[in-house]
Order: sequence, then structure tokens, then C-alpha cells
Amino acid sequence: MDRIVQSLTLFSSLGAGLMAGLFFTFSAFMMSVLAKLPSAQGIATMQSINVSILTPLFGFIFSGTALACVILAIFSFTKWGGAGMGYLLAGSLLYLIGCVLVTAVFNIPLNDSLAAASPNSVEGVELWNRYVVSWTAWNHVRTVLTLASLASFILAFRKLF
Repeated sequence: MDRIVQSLTLFSSLGAGLMAGLFFTFSAFMMSVLAKLPSAQGIATMQSINVSILTPLFGFIFSGTALACVILAIFSFTKWGGAGMGYLLAGSLLYLIGCVLVTAVFNIPLNDSLAAASPNSVEGVELWNRYVVSWTAWNHVRTVLTLASLASFILAFRKLF
């Protein structure tokens, strides 16, 4: 059992780190670069990114880490009070809330509305201006919470192994 928990904790650390890096990239410079483009180009580029990112590898990292976090959260409850269990639970919940929930509730619906927009329309330009601000703000939340998840998993790993 220790080997499984160790492997899941390592996998979750790596997954949270990869997702945090992706989110950080968009928060730190990608969205500001896209916002500087003419609106039609920014819309078309982000529409392309939103389609292109949906690869099996991305799905494996995003969803696989979520599944590992669910297992680790349950495990941390069964061993509550043991060394590192608080960090393990925190890392799991931070990933599930910060990455999965925020993405599902905020970023995906924004992406869906952008996907339906015509890049050359007045409505598309207005949507784009709102999208950049709102999507980026929620992406900042994802960045911070997945980084906190990574930090929690690192602390859990130190306590557990």
C-alpha cells in the first residue's frame, strides 16, 4: 500500500506541477500577447488553442491527476492523524478545486462561448474583450491553487517517505 500511495503522490505532484506550469504560461504572458493582437486574430488563435490542447496526453495529465487526487483524498481520511495526511488531503483538494472545478465551472464555459463567436463580428470583438479579462482572472486562480497543490504534495512526500 505504501508503494501505491508513494507512486500516486509522486504522479500527483508531477501532474499538478505540469498543470501549474501550463496555467502560469497563460497568466504570465500568453493572454497578454493574445490581447495585443487584433481581436479577430486573438479570437481565432485562442479558438485554435482550445481545440488543439485536447490531446490524449493532456487528458491523461489533467484527468489522471484528478483521479489520483480522489484516491489520495480518500486514503488521507482513512489514515487521518498520520504523518503527512493533512498535506496529502490539502494537495488533493487544492488540485480538485483549483484545477478541475475552476476549469469546469469558469474556463470551459468561457471557451465554449468563444468557440461560438465569429472572429470578425462586432459581437465577437465585444465577447473577446470580456473573455480576456474573465478567463485570465480565473486562470490566475488555477495557477495559484495548482502551485499550492504541488507544494502540499511535496510536503506530504517529505513527511510520508
